[in-house]
Amino acid sequence: MAGSTHLVTNQVPPLVGYDVFSADRALTAAVERHLEPELREEVLGELSALGRSSGSAQVQEWGAQANENPPRLRTHDRYGHRIDEVEFHPAWHRLLGKGVSAGLTAAWNRPAGHLRRAAAFVVWTQVEAGNGCPLSMTHAAVPALRADPDLAAEWEPRLTSMIYDRELRPAHLKAGALFGMAMTEKQGGSDVRANTTAARPLAEAGTYELTGHKWFCSAPMSDGFLVLAQAPEGLTCFLVPRVLEDGTRNVFRLQRLKDKLGNRSNASAEVEFDGTWARRVGEEGRGVRTIIEMVAATRLDCVLGSAGLMRQAVAQAVHHCAHREAFGGKLVDKPLMRNVLADLAIESEAATTLALRLAAACDDGGEQERALLRIAVPAAKYWVTKRCPAVAVEAAECLGGNGYVEESGMPRLMRESPLNSVWEGAGNVQALDVLRALRRESGALDAYLREVGQARGADHRLDGAIKNLLTELADLEGVEGRARRLAERLALVLQGSLLVRFAPPQVADAFCAARLGGDGGAAFGTLPHTLDLAAVVRRARPEHDPVS
Repeated sequence: MAGSTHLVTNQVPPLVGYDVFSADRALTAAVERHLEPELREEVLGELSALGRSSGSAQVQEWGAQANENPPRLRTHDRYGHRIDEVEFHPAWHRLLGKGVSAGLTAAWNRPAGHLRRAAAFVVWTQVEAGNGCPLSMTHAAVPALRADPDLAAEWEPRLTSMIYDRELRPAHLKAGALFGMAMTEKQGGSDVRANTTAARPLAEAGTYELTGHKWFCSAPMSDGFLVLAQAPEGLTCFLVPRVLEDGTRNVFRLQRLKDKLGNRSNASAEVEFDGTWARRVGEEGRGVRTIIEMVAATRLDCVLGSAGLMRQAVAQAVHHCAHREAFGGKLVDKPLMRNVLADLAIESEAATTLALRLAAACDDGGEQERALLRIAVPAAKYWVTKRCPAVAVEAAECLGGNGYVEESGMPRLMRESPLNSVWEGAGNVQALDVLRALRRESGALDAYLREVGQARGADHRLDGAIKNLLTELADLEGVEGRARRLAERLALVLQGSLLVRFAPPQVADAFCAARLGGDGGAAFGTLPHTLDLAAVVRRARPEHDPVS
């Protein structure tokens, strides 16, 4: 018989068995805002189905299993033949199959494809972020392949398929395919023009033989890869199939898998090319220009992924505090804890609102929207991914010591949270890309100012922030040293504009006061006490769990 000291009280029930999409008011509002009325029933139903699956105990258990059992490299089979395969836990394949069937690689051929995929990506990231890498790479490869219409016609139907086929075999025999990417080399890092992998032309037009080493290869179990290598005319983009049409394995030697801080379920590898067969994508010497469309799409996914991680962290924190009692009452009712939760909530909502606005711009395709994306994506990628670790750590602290225990799920969120800031160009790369857009894209700043200008006059703190931003932009002397500051201000002003226009007044008021008006501290939980913080926290609480 258990002793009386083992009686369990005042413990929080798990946040499980709920609709992750419908419980997120900021996300559902953003989808409805940007969605054509005739698509509303179809898309909301689709996202709610994914949300219910994501909130289920079974799928959440898959996420835990995939991270507890990371991938293993198998270089040879039992007979000594080189096979270069990555072995995954069954939960990984279940997750990846679910992500593919949910349309996370199918944005390019569906109405409102980018918007509905973006919302699904935010939801699915909250289950398990690691499988987002191959989903993102596969999705983002499509615009790069369109530089070669023949390649696009061959590969796009496979990449946008909603069928997951895990077997390594010729792509033309598969119902669906996944893509990875290999750009980075040891000596170059983000400076991909320093790459030394060599591409030697073969007799057949457009085919080459690659020789070199890639320091980071994303999703090494994929069916194909976009690779940068030095051709006779300069740095060029290539498609490297994993298995050749005759069924033989292409030379794709996996040297090791990276032992990463987080993202444990997903494989990242070092790979050797040694006479590896490849097809050119785009023109020789224009590799960066060709692959940049892929990079832009994956950068937006970094924003979406960070928004998803922040949302899950905040949902867990609010859920915990709504149930946990301390000092004579529920934690959520304590003024100081309410301030912390509200501060976290406005950060999460600002990230989600901005990310979905950018996804909707991808669907629009108009000149002004493309110009807006050119400056807003790197600014958002810089800022939102930087805020993610701070949100994850503070949210975990709301659970006290429980938040530092693996079973809570919060440590996995904390380990994952810095990743999106590093992938697809770290902070300095994004800030410098903002400067590049300002200097080279004549319509980018105009498109940005038209967007934020739609909220002018609605909040004096936002008006002041826009004015200060214009002053900052008017003086570009020594601007490179101020590039981070500028990217931050561009992102914050855009978030403020969107919240003032679309969020509840309590959320917009809190954001403008703390983020634009200077009435907030450096840490979370320092919002002005005069704000309606209870309303902000109620909005952030998962809807299935109403405040009593």
